[in-house]
Amino acid sequence: MGGGRVLSRWWTWRRRRTAVRYLDVLALAVRVRGWRCVKLYGREFPRPLLWVYASGVADDVGIVVDVRVCARGLWGYYDVRKAAYLCPCGDARAAAEQIDLLLKGRMYPSTW
Repeated sequence: MGGGRVLSRWWTWRRRRTAVRYLDVLALAVRVRGWRCVKLYGREFPRPLLWVYASGVADDVGIVVDVRVCARGLWGYYDVRKAAYLCPCGDARAAAEQIDLLLKGRMYPSTW
């Protein structure tokens, strides 16, 4: 087995583990704000994802978040559907606030 293949497998494993850790922290932060989460971390997903959605009447309002490496090796939360940067991974509270605003804007568009 070549060194490049071993390095590639190690990087993929490390990236997945880091992404899951950041998404777990974000899941706690958005739950505090009253949103529901589904962790899509299984091997059937090419990358770990977190689906954050409203409960009750507005089940269809949600956002899928993933974690990506940004500039200079930093990690960031991204909205998968829009491929939009949300917040750096070191600040789950700010990311939860951003997600909260986005989802409230989708649920009540006339008030924003």
